[in-house]
Amino acid sequence: MARAVDCVHVVEGKGPPLFMVHGIGSRRSGWAALTEHLKDDFTCIAYDLRGHGDSPSGTGPFGLNELVADLEALRAKLGIEQAHVIGHSLGGMIGPAYARRYPQRVKALGLLSTAAFRTSEDSAKVRGVVATMEEKGIPHSLGMLVDRWFTDEFKAANPGKVEARQQQVLDTAPDVFLNVFHIYAETEMGPWLHEVEAPSLVLTGENDGGCNPRLNALIAEALPNSELVILDRLKHAILIEASDRVADPVRRFLKAHG
Repeated sequence: MARAVDCVHVVEGKGPPLFMVHGIGSRRSGWAALTEHLKDDFTCIAYDLRGHGDSPSGTGPFGLNELVADLEALRAKLGIEQAHVIGHSLGGMIGPAYARRYPQRVKALGLLSTAAFRTSEDSAKVRGVVATMEEKGIPHSLGMLVDRWFTDEFKAANPGKVEARQQQVLDTAPDVFLNVFHIYAETEMGPWLHEVEAPSLVLTGENDGGCNPRLNALIAEALPNSELVILDRLKHAILIEASDRVADPVRRFLKAHG
């Protein structure tokens, strides 16, 4: 049985509860801009994954099961019977894994900028990123990650926001960052997505290299009850670069399945 840690969280808004699960090296604060758009309709609950921000790391390496256990422990602590769950990147894997294990707890899902059905070439690329970071260090790979996350226009116009995202990575313990990157690289949801019963919004950026429309179309096809949304021109960091464009389909979908 996976042992949960007590994740630090923030609650804002009113309405049906909505858990917001961030990705690799991010923080609960990464949901702040989207929360501003959603807090009039949903009680937004954002938390730091274990080993990120203010949440404890637990003991030793961890996997997807532990991250699912952490979300369930937070739900139980808050006394919430049923909620929506949206997750970005790695969070988009934690959400459906949670819904698969605890179907009675989830009203609807949002899988934002995530991946499944990777080809052998896709898998080799993402594992190569991890291998490079392990060999040369995480700071060496920051430029590559930034290029994958943000469009050129956003980088030029918002250097402060890009730098803040880089700093989050540097402030994450290297063993934790590599641990979660391994989970992201090695998790394959394809074999079990058909078991996820919750209505699911599948959303990604048109130019997201690792979580591209091709993979997201396969995710949507595998889920029994889903909708696919592709946001044109965007790469991976959709919550930072275009929270307003993310908010509209998320709000509409979750309200339709409330």
